Amino acid sequence: MAFAPSTFLSALLERPVAVFGAGVSGDGVRALLGALGATAQVYDAKGMAFDAAAARAHKLVVFSPGFVPDHPWLVAARGAGATCLGELDFAALCWRGRILAVTGTNGKTTLTEFLTHALQTAGFDAVATGNIGHSFSAVAAERAGGTPETIAVCEVSSFQAETIEHLQATSTLWTNFAEDHLERHPWLEAYFAAKWNLVAHTQAKDATLDRPNFAPGAFIGSSVQHFAGKFGCPTEGVNAVATIGVPIDERLVGTVFGDYPQWENFLLAKAWWREARLDEAQLISAARTFKLGRHRLARVAEIEGVTFWNDSKATNFHAVEAALGRFTAPVVLIAGGKAKGGDLGGFVRRLAGRVHHVVLIGATGAELARHCAAAHVPHTSAETLARAVPLAAQLAPRGGHVLLSPAFASFDQFRSYEDRGEQFEKLVETLAATPAVTKAARDPI
Repeated sequence: MAFAPSTFLSALLERPVAVFGAGVSGDGVRALLGALGATAQVYDAKGMAFDAAAARAHKLVVFSPGFVPDHPWLVAARGAGATCLGELDFAALCWRGRILAVTGTNGKTTLTEFLTHALQTAGFDAVATGNIGHSFSAVAAERAGGTPETIAVCEVSSFQAETIEHLQATSTLWTNFAEDHLERHPWLEAYFAAKWNLVAHTQAKDATLDRPNFAPGAFIGSSVQHFAGKFGCPTEGVNAVATIGVPIDERLVGTVFGDYPQWENFLLAKAWWREARLDEAQLISAARTFKLGRHRLARVAEIEGVTFWNDSKATNFHAVEAALGRFTAPVVLIAGGKAKGGDLGGFVRRLAGRVHHVVLIGATGAELARHCAAAHVPHTSAETLARAVPLAAQLAPRGGHVLLSPAFASFDQFRSYEDRGEQFEKLVETLAATPAVTKAARDPI
């Protein structure tokens, strides 16, 4: 059923809307345009290209986060006088509810899912959306723009945050910051600035709302505070939350949040929850029933005294180092994939003394091998995951662990990090069916 667009959008929808990207975001935009009674024309590198004639045919372009701000198609569209909106901005202009934004180098998906779970448990109409895999535009279409009381808990990536102009989050929770996505952002400060743009588009802390139980303002963790100071970002009115070196709450022992790095996520959630004047007992109760999504440091199996862990979601250095912090017994790490920039040498040097052995896969394997040799980190090149799993099993001592925590994107050899994690689990299942091979290699007669 169609619902009325904003006044700003109405005139822009008189012509077909150009949609850049045919993926999840593009599909959501098309659905929302249909709900608004408008028409869409999709342009994608694998399909119809956007040329000068097309640029003159549209008043509005809505682009997926994969399009960099200076992409030639966007430059052409702006040159022809079209308004260009990122997918989040477009959805926000059609949304009547509240927006609780979540970002961070790591932990943002888990925090998004947990806050949605906690709010729903407390009786709120909350929905998880954004970079989590369910686009904001799709949610706006499904909910016909939502109601004033609907809460969109929206995961926001740096790719999405850097182009925000119209979205105004009621609250933003920013978990942590470390180097990542330097294949897109030219330097670390640019990556930070992209995310800081979300803070700049968040309601002020001292603003008053006509609705209770919702805390306006930005809430930032310890590492974010550090880099904000380093890069000269003003933090007046921002809620600074201590997330490093804080003792674990005994009430959370045995839950997802009973240890770092997930404890860091809970501290952000608790700070916002308290400021929103919600019952903390409800948050603790929600933590006890919350389950992590797949591929996030999940125990797969134990075979002949070696435990296998799937942490395929770890696509940057910070995530891998956090995962390693969970283990005291020797770890054989499976790492490698498509490069995302960053200091590979520094990452490998930090692995020294923390891993028993590294088994290398993917496009970065050769470069990682050079750094491992220089840092005297024991390593073996396996190239593929199919070779890496049985090899890692042979290298792991009894009582040790095999950890898939790649540190890089999956797209060199897999469709997604989910595909990578699922293939790892299948390989472990196959290994479990023939454990004698692994045992013989590890415990020779």
